[in-house]
Amino acid sequence: MSAPAAKAVAHAWVALKAEDPEAASAGAVARANLAAAKGLRSLRRYRVFELRGALPDPAEIEDLLHRSTRFYNPSKETCRVRLDDAAPSPVGPGEAVALVVERGGDRRPAAERWWRHEAGGRIEVREGTAWVMGFEPGADAGALAAELATARDRAHGLFCNPHAQEVDVVTGPPPLDHWPGARRKRAPGRRAS
Repeated sequence: MSAPAAKAVAHAWVALKAEDPEAASAGAVARANLAAAKGLRSLRRYRVFELRGALPDPAEIEDLLHRSTRFYNPSKETCRVRLDDAAPSPVGPGEAVALVVERGGDRRPAAERWWRHEAGGRIEVREGTAWVMGFEPGADAGALAAELATARDRAHGLFCNPHAQEVDVVTGPPPLDHWPGARRKRAPGRRAS
């Protein structure tokens, strides 16, 4: 096992190998009912894990993720690890991403315990859902994705319930230091989870 690096961040993007029925359904519903989705050309869904802490080298991270069912099932899913912002991303140029997390529920303690047992180090693991949207050429992908991201009523938004979730929308691959709600201030008297 290689020596862990200084505190670092990695994102693991997990997708089904087969067509994703949830993304196909969401795309059909959006195109049929939401004005912002009229120019929606493509929609993909990923589970995204943020790994934060003293991480080993990239090959070892991939090996650890591949061995654990806490992160993904290699028989039916693919996993792409990004360790820096220049690394290849599943998000293409001009595509927008709505990264949705459960408010106060994005930490994965079981995955953190598994990692500590297998790799011998402590890291934070968070999980969210990335909706990657491609629009017709010339469309303002960021504005349209923002309109589609948060459900406000039957005619506006789809991917995030603002009463229980947080969402951030970015155009292009999200930077590794970017995670919805991670930088928000805690209310006085509340502990970090």
